[in-house]
Amino acid sequence: MKTTLIHRDSRAWQLQVWISFGLAALMCGTGLAWLPGTDLDRVFMIMGYLFCLTKVFVLAKLVRDNEQARIEGRTSDTPLFKYVVWAGFFLAMALTAWGLMRMAINETYKAYLGVAWLYLVSSAFTLAKTLRDKHEADRAEAAATL
Repeated sequence: MKTTLIHRDSRAWQLQVWISFGLAALMCGTGLAWLPGTDLDRVFMIMGYLFCLTKVFVLAKLVRDNEQARIEGRTSDTPLFKYVVWAGFFLAMALTAWGLMRMAINETYKAYLGVAWLYLVSSAFTLAKTLRDKHEADRAEAAATL
C-alpha cells in the first residue's frame, strides 16, 4: 500500500497567522476610525486599504497558480492578465501611499497609519499562503483516500 505524506501547517501556525491578520486589521481600523483628517481623507484611506487588501489576495493567487503551472509544464494565465494584476497591485500601493502622504495630519499619525497598512499587507500575503496550503492539503488528502 502506498503512503502519501501530506504537509499541513500546525494549528499554532494557523492561529498565529489569523491573530496577526486580525491585529493588523484592528490597528488599521483603529487608526482610520480616529483619523484626524477630513471625512474625505478617511473614506479615501479606507478605499485604499481595501483596494490593497483585495489586490494582495489576487496577486498571491496569480503567483501561486503560475508557479504550479510552470512546475506541471502547462500554461496558466495570459500575459495581459498578469500585467493587469501586477499593475493593479502597484497602483493600489502607490495611490494609498500618495493619499497617506498628502494628508494634512501629524507625521506621527502618518507613520502609525503607514506601519499598520504595511502590516496589513504583509499579514494578508501570509494568510493567503496559509489558506492556499490548507486547501491543497485538503485536496491531496481527499485524493489519497480514493
